[in-house]
Amino acid sequence: MKRLFDIIVSLLGLIALSPLFLVVAVAIKRDSPGPVFFRQVRVGKDGKPFRIHKFRSMTVNKTDNTKEITVGGDARITRTGAWIRHWKLDELPQLIDVFLGDMSVVGPRPEVPRYVALYPDTLRQIVLSVRPGITDLASIRFRHENDLLAQASDPEQAYRDQILPEKLRLQSEYVRTRSFFGDLGILAATFSAIIKR
Repeated sequence: MKRLFDIIVSLLGLIALSPLFLVVAVAIKRDSPGPVFFRQVRVGKDGKPFRIHKFRSMTVNKTDNTKEITVGGDARITRTGAWIRHWKLDELPQLIDVFLGDMSVVGPRPEVPRYVALYPDTLRQIVLSVRPGITDLASIRFRHENDLLAQASDPEQAYRDQILPEKLRLQSEYVRTRSFFGDLGILAATFSAIIKR
């Protein structure tokens, strides 16, 4: 049922949001040179790597783009990028990944390999046992993550030591207790959090 739900929602979402996709794509291209989409390797179900789709929100710079976390006020973020990040529009292209089967609408957010390597063995097995999602409880809990990291003297260490363990706790709890109606509740909470922004 979950996979069927993902296919239906992602397909309908891609069709219904296609005009918005076009507007965002034009805004990105007019704002700064570079591709419309940002592609990055993430770790999916059973540890299988895949390349996630996001709208590009930063300038293209081979040196600076080696950073894998973003803090509030990051100079790499473009004007259009700041707007689409605020409304979480940069995440919408992940509907493509859902349709292709690499992701689910609801599930643990996929991490880059370097952070997955830090997962404790037991939690890694639990979190990676399901398809990663566009949204989850951790995404709602840490919706202001960039601002939190901006306040830390060492954002990288703050993410590893404080944010990542809590995300894993929430994600492992989700995997243990997940249900169709639970997913609907997370979707409702996600829309509510976005609207409140």
